[in-house]
Amino acid sequence: MEALIIVDMQRDFMLGGTLSVPEGDKIIPTIEGLIEKFKKKGALIVATRDWHPPNHISFKEQGGPWPRHCVQNTKGAEIVVKLPENAIIISKADEPDKEAYSGFEGTNLAEILKEKGVKRLYICGVATEYCVRATALDALKHSFEVYLIRDAVKGIKPEDEEKTLRELEDKGAKIISSAEL
Repeated sequence: MEALIIVDMQRDFMLGGTLSVPEGDKIIPTIEGLIEKFKKKGALIVATRDWHPPNHISFKEQGGPWPRHCVQNTKGAEIVVKLPENAIIISKADEPDKEAYSGFEGTNLAEILKEKGVKRLYICGVATEYCVRATALDALKHSFEVYLIRDAVKGIKPEDEEKTLRELEDKGAKIISSAEL
């Protein structure tokens, strides 16, 4: 069994958002195409999201590095890709004093995937150097076969993104394009 993991495709990370990923919105059509492909195959579709309380530790006002973003129940936290009704949404970093870049950190994602017999993960979303990276590394630690879909991720800085892709490949992730699916 396989699953598509869509990382943090939320309004605040898109053009005009409080923590926008350059050209993050440009991968929306590719990800929506992947959703359709995986839906037709009967694969599991999972979307992770930052779900911060207003006083989250990562916010500059609290001494963190980031502007306020993806605050629970706000427009900025909305997922911007069209998900099927049966998609599983994993909320992370939802406690004021805990940061979580990975979709596995502080969530039951690994248990859900294992319970459903998932062995292979296809990962896409934003930002490559942060939440995509952390999710892929944790997926590898949990012994999943990991495929990162190169044309369905966006990073903040191209040079850091390339370095991250090399790192993930070195750790065992396979870098593929959506056309290969």
